[in-house]
Amino acid sequence: MFQELRRQDRGLKRPETEEILANGLFGVLSMNGGDDYAYGVPFSYVYRQNRIYLHCALQGKKLGHIRRDNRISFCVVQGAEPFFKLPDTFSMKYKSAMVFGKIYEVENDQEKLQGLIALVEKYYRDDPEHLERGKVKAANSLDKTVVLRIDIDHLTGKVRREKGK
Repeated sequence: MFQELRRQDRGLKRPETEEILANGLFGVLSMNGGDDYAYGVPFSYVYRQNRIYLHCALQGKKLGHIRRDNRISFCVVQGAEPFFKLPDTFSMKYKSAMVFGKIYEVENDQEKLQGLIALVEKYYRDDPEHLERGKVKAANSLDKTVVLRIDIDHLTGKVRREKGK
């Protein structure tokens, strides 16, 4: 069902790929746009135990797409930077994780709160005061926020390094 990486020499093992997911700042959620076009949206996210949590408003285009077809892909890229070894070299170094799975709206308030708090902890862990305010805001936002959960069916990682590094 899922195609193997063409460039096996650039493939990453699962732990390295999970590290990209755990440390990425944002990812792009892609879904069936329903009008013969794919639809992609950048998201802040958190990766926990083979699941990805996102949050969004109670209404919006993406929710309509997800409710119609919950099969998605989610891509995170880190360290993308062009490199110039030789005058005729046009290449890019990067690390990426590609997720294929199904996305669901989280209905259970406990799981919603855990997802929101995990997002706050990921992005504000170095600021204890902001972290505590974020936890309070998360608890007070359950009825104003949709929490989405991606259950991962397939995960691949890829890296392109400068030669010699």
